[in-house]
Amino acid sequence: MQKSAAKEVNVVMNGLAFGESPRWHDDRLWFCNWGTGQIVAVDAEGNSQVMLTVPATLPYSIDWLPDGRLVVVSGRDGLVLRQEPDGTLATHADLRGLSTSPWNEIVVDGRGNIYVNGGGPAPAAGQHFGPGTIVLIAPDGSVRQVADKIAFANGMAVTPDNKTLIVAESHANRLTAFDIAADGSLANRRRWADLGNGFPDGICLDAEGAVWYADVPNRHCVRVREGGAMLDSVDADRGCFACMLGGADGKT
Repeated sequence: MQKSAAKEVNVVMNGLAFGESPRWHDDRLWFCNWGTGQIVAVDAEGNSQVMLTVPATLPYSIDWLPDGRLVVVSGRDGLVLRQEPDGTLATHADLRGLSTSPWNEIVVDGRGNIYVNGGGPAPAAGQHFGPGTIVLIAPDGSVRQVADKIAFANGMAVTPDNKTLIVAESHANRLTAFDIAADGSLANRRRWADLGNGFPDGICLDAEGAVWYADVPNRHCVRVREGGAMLDSVDADRGCFACMLGGADGKT
């Protein structure tokens, strides 16, 4: 693996109370500021704006429906919230019937299928986390589990053709892929990349179909190809929880 000398690391914003789930949307980087319950958008010059405050809860992760409405995982409450055009929040889906464990990451495909991971059975005695699941919230509002036994489910990404879902299994040191069926179901579970001693957290896809993953204990973000070849990395001075590509060319 080669570390690119051309990559410069610049601080765009600091003083966050645990920033997570970065997404590039409308020419800005959006993220969840967990400690304040806020969704914040910031540009490359560091100009930031609070886009939404989620009252009395922790906004774990965000994405957008095809019609442009923002959806937020209120993980501890077991809810997926939706921001309406007037700015108000509505319950988009209630996941509490599937699990009382916290929910984590969200991703929406181009057809409006929403995937949320986490949940799952309660952890065994002496364990902090039980095996995770992935649930599908279909465009018609129905909710069902579509995968289980995920080893601490973290970042997810859908390929541009809407045919493949990739999920980070942090405790298994791997990226796992599923085929997405026409009805949103998941099939053909397979190892997309074995990461050795890598612990993938948040992930994103690049234009060439490679994945960048953030790694907390190893304090870096790594670019990996399907099959496991490590292509590039960017080091940090602290644990990296999530990563996202943005900028005018989608390469920042």
